[in-house]
Amino acid sequence: MTSRPQPLDTVPPELQPIMEMAKASMGFLPNSFMTMARKPELLQALMPMMGYMVGPQLSIGAELRQMVAYMASYGAGCRYCQAHTSHGAEKNGASAEKIAELWRFQNSELFDEAEKTALAFALASGQVPNAVEESHYAALRDHYAEEQVIDLAAVVSIFGFLNRWNDTVGTPLESAPIEFANTTLAESGWQIDKHG
Repeated sequence: MTSRPQPLDTVPPELQPIMEMAKASMGFLPNSFMTMARKPELLQALMPMMGYMVGPQLSIGAELRQMVAYMASYGAGCRYCQAHTSHGAEKNGASAEKIAELWRFQNSELFDEAEKTALAFALASGQVPNAVEESHYAALRDHYAEEQVIDLAAVVSIFGFLNRWNDTVGTPLESAPIEFANTTLAESGWQIDKHG
């Protein structure tokens, strides 16, 4: 099933500030929000969690946040979120070369040990069934404070919802993340699939 995004001119007035904020942050209106706009209460319920994830209270940096979100989405298989989070990683300081190596981070010299530990946790977290083990937490605690471990789990969990939403409704991808993913993620096997 593919759910069509709500046309912007029919979005309820109470959602317009959300749309303006998303467009200012991302450079385009995300179709995931435009699809959720068909049920305004759903999008409004999601916004506090999205705000936490991008706000100053998050104890991990924006580049790591986006790479963790990508790996969780890679583990879950959501092509929509892979395109969005890789594009977001670039906007938050990750080089295109580093993003192209995300899918094989374990063997890449572009990632330090702390990043590799967080990415391994995110990949295991995104899989179904969840593949996180106590060894993931032990490794995380070698590099991150407890509040950072909680925030890593929070990012993965928020994207757990977004992965399921976008894959289930077949959210169509926007042109900017399509172009970025086609160029940067091709070697990882990324394809637009149902999100075209």
